[in-house]
Amino acid sequence: MEIVCLDMEGVLFPEIWIAFSEESGIPELKRTTRDEPDYDKLMKWRISILKEHGLKLTDVQNTIAKIHPLPGAKEFLDELRSITQAVILSDTFVQFAKPLMKQLDWPALFCNELIIDEEGFIKEAKLRCQNTKLTTVKGFQYMGYDTIAVGDSYNDLDMILASKSGFLFKSTEQIKADYPQLPSYEEFDELLNAIKSVLSR
Repeated sequence: MEIVCLDMEGVLFPEIWIAFSEESGIPELKRTTRDEPDYDKLMKWRISILKEHGLKLTDVQNTIAKIHPLPGAKEFLDELRSITQAVILSDTFVQFAKPLMKQLDWPALFCNELIIDEEGFIKEAKLRCQNTKLTTVKGFQYMGYDTIAVGDSYNDLDMILASKSGFLFKSTEQIKADYPQLPSYEEFDELLNAIKSVLSR
């Protein structure tokens, strides 16, 4: 029995923080998990930048409301969910993800939560567990699932490497060079065919 575990940003949607960086005019916020493997460190740095510029949760949410799935992402996910179980494993937050999940007809999402202070500033990023993606994949495996994982960034590598099959999707040249054993795809039809091939074994 298989379950497909998909990263969200960079795989199904554009990166939230890159979009917010462009809209806010703060170039430093373009830094993502493609650049910084330590997610906790990255989020603490992001929160400090937001506070420094007087930007609140609602400012980020206003940008998120304008983000749409990558071309072909919804069709890919619809077909995938018609043939197997699929979940989204993301380091994003419930306060960010709701309008995005609505556009995909509410797939299952495992993510984190933000702690917001009384003034509406992001105070803290609360992870639901340590090594969230790897821990979740191991949990599925403990329940008897073979996992197939897809991601694009450093924080996806643990779940990809721990899975029965794993794929890079729209990843960086550096990550592809560092992990040549991982099949890498750029188009949704290629990724879907690769997953179907695994399912048919």
